[in-house]
Amino acid sequence: MDFSTATSRPDAIIVGAGLAGLVAAAELIDAGKRVLIVDQEPAASLGGQAWWSFGGIFLVDSPEQRRLGVKDSLELARQDWLASAGFDRDEDSWPRRWAEAYLRFAATEKRAWLRERGIRFFPIVGWAERGGYTAMAHGNSVPRFHITWGTGPGVVSPFIDRVRAGAAAGLVDLRFRHRVDELIVEDGAVVGVRGARLAPDDARRGASSNRDEVDTFDLRAPAVLVTSGGIGGNHDLVRANWPARMGVPPADMLSGVPASVDGRMLAIAETAGARVINQDRMWHYVEGIQNYASVWPLHGIRILPGPSSLWLDATGTRLPVPLFPGFDTLGTLEHIVAGGHSYSWFVLTQRIIEKEFALSGSEQNPDLTDKNLRLLAKRIGKGAPGPVEAFKEKGADFVVANTLDELITGMQGLSPDVVIDADRVRREVEARDREMDNPFAKDAQVNALRQARNYRGDKLIRVASPHRILDPAAGPLIAVKLHILTRKSLGGIETDLEGRALGPDGSPVPGLYAAGEASGFGGGGMHGYRALEGTFLGGCLFSGRQAGRAIAATS
Repeated sequence: MDFSTATSRPDAIIVGAGLAGLVAAAELIDAGKRVLIVDQEPAASLGGQAWWSFGGIFLVDSPEQRRLGVKDSLELARQDWLASAGFDRDEDSWPRRWAEAYLRFAATEKRAWLRERGIRFFPIVGWAERGGYTAMAHGNSVPRFHITWGTGPGVVSPFIDRVRAGAAAGLVDLRFRHRVDELIVEDGAVVGVRGARLAPDDARRGASSNRDEVDTFDLRAPAVLVTSGGIGGNHDLVRANWPARMGVPPADMLSGVPASVDGRMLAIAETAGARVINQDRMWHYVEGIQNYASVWPLHGIRILPGPSSLWLDATGTRLPVPLFPGFDTLGTLEHIVAGGHSYSWFVLTQRIIEKEFALSGSEQNPDLTDKNLRLLAKRIGKGAPGPVEAFKEKGADFVVANTLDELITGMQGLSPDVVIDADRVRREVEARDREMDNPFAKDAQVNALRQARNYRGDKLIRVASPHRILDPAAGPLIAVKLHILTRKSLGGIETDLEGRALGPDGSPVPGLYAAGEASGFGGGGMHGYRALEGTFLGGCLFSGRQAGRAIAATS
């Protein structure tokens, strides 16, 4: 359906065809409303960043948790969330309210709502961001990371299908290669979007597309919803907003998202009267590796590590407690950056990589993405998953050796700019190995990995049996150079619980809404300073639903 004419104008325009926008569109379609969706990328990228994700979803007190003996509750989840968020600003009023609303959603109807749309979960619940501090500090007290059966595509597909059905029914007009350059404001209200039509491009999903302008457009609707994502693909914006508390921005970073995640719409919304808050809160990973088969510029893949690898800084010094793999992403990032380097090292064994290395991303998990049970069964057997072994063989950041001296020599070859203290590395590894002689130890990481195996899910598929790194039977030895990987914006357009964009005076900007990462996943930053993982897709789902329902009720 073409909604360009005065007699067939849409009830809403959605800027951005990612998960939040698709969820909002689905809600509007269900209400019988007409929706026009514009996106600067080609049709191949429908679904946005979510398609590339591992599909992790944050749920509280789920049947999957209970089957594994995990006791969770809304109260415990709130304790963890608020401790991690650290809300401490005047502008955290709406983010805090969004956090409370999202927690209630995650503890009540979220799972049933997703199941109604055909979404199912892998039975083993992951334990991300373990924290390692006290009960009132950052981290998940229990496993809450539910992996979608089908990974990112499994989350996005039901909403793509709904939108396509809406298009077939004449309720949706999808326009790709439409780049919004301006929100049209008349009499203080946002009444449409204006921008450039870009030349056709057959770029595959995620690849950079051309920015050649071939025409202009001017589209009108009583409501405009911004769901354009964050700034992770724009390193200039990442550095410009880098928080002083985290030191000097790294000189070198990989990108965990396509270049199209450029943050342009944040400034455009601000020009139209919206307030953008908490831009210095962001979420970048420290376990990035260079993709040997890149799709977008500086394409990095994140390792999702179990807790056993020895983590060393660029010089070979072990990271302090509790900066163990999978415990505190931003704490580790701050420590690495404070050292003046943009990378660090894992030192591990073949036995550890087989059990504990997973790679983030739908394309790196064909068993889960394709719902292939035969392939999935290989995770329990001997050997690392195929994609992990492929990176070990082809990746530029992997060193494999039979002796520690050979391993250190290989590490030095990958980091000629920094002298690795070989004696220090040797002492760190040998000291850690001595802690394995007893079932008790003073080494906090050794105790943590032993404790982790008390959780059935970790013991079954996630945490290797404790062993000496220098045990020949566990070899060969492996070192992985880990880069900082840009990913998520935790701040964004300030919104109320209906997704209405708020202005500097706190009142709604008539006609303007925001959802997903563009709104800091709700309110302009519902995660606060730190996230608990599984909450980014969930934030898109919840904020998109809220905005879609609010627009449907008022249009």
